Amino acid sequence: MTNIPEIRPNQSIELLKALHILTRDGKLNQDSRRKLKQVYHLVNFIEPLLGDVLKQHANPVLVDHGAGKSYLGFILYDLLLKQYTTGEVIGIETRTELVERSRQLAQQLGFSRMRFEHLSVEASIVSDAIPETVDIVTALHACNTATDDAIRFGLKKRAKYMVLIPCCQAEVAEVMRQHKNESFAKTPLSEIWRHPIHTREFGSQITNVLRCLQLEAAGYSLTVTELVGWEHSMKNELIIAKYTGQPRKNANERIASILQALNLESLRERFMTAI
Repeated sequence: MTNIPEIRPNQSIELLKALHILTRDGKLNQDSRRKLKQVYHLVNFIEPLLGDVLKQHANPVLVDHGAGKSYLGFILYDLLLKQYTTGEVIGIETRTELVERSRQLAQQLGFSRMRFEHLSVEASIVSDAIPETVDIVTALHACNTATDDAIRFGLKKRAKYMVLIPCCQAEVAEVMRQHKNESFAKTPLSEIWRHPIHTREFGSQITNVLRCLQLEAAGYSLTVTELVGWEHSMKNELIIAKYTGQPRKNANERIASILQALNLESLRERFMTAI
């Protein structure tokens, strides 16, 4: 066993090496230590959600949407699901080579209740390979609109929980840039995104505000916090959505008002699409 304080008991050293968290000789560098800290924090948030699901039924389904190299999915399986005899982790990814690599690694590690599907967003919603309903949807640093894809998937699959760490929200900022001159004439609020750096940062913030309202409109209650200290990562906002079946009454009206006020009405379909 590698004698590193950050490594938890019964954690797979082979997995950590395969994910390049540990070097081949079992060392942990500073960058990997920072990444591991982020994932551990996320696991700590997800563990009670999984416990809640297990109280309701014995076979939880956790979907890692836009899985990439399945960094999060593997760690969740290793630290949480491995201790149970039921439940599965499904990674959804559009890049064939990453899906194949993850499948090989799962087989190599004996993670028999972990599988990976090469599916687009639309296909993942209707595919027979994915259960009709799922319990937890995760999206770690899902870039730009990939977080919206995970939300759409979670809504369609009636997920009990969604755990989202958005990244690189560029779409809203780009629409703001396209309509900048028109917005100057429309509202003094356009001063908020007059300069490119403000456009980028404000666009990122308003994207997540709209996502939160979208989830509330669909009957989710929200916790919005930071994953770890900002010194570890600038992509640090954590959105945890729990399905309650009680939509916020004015959420859609708020979305419509924000889109109108900020000259973003071309994005109405993305943020106001109902389940």
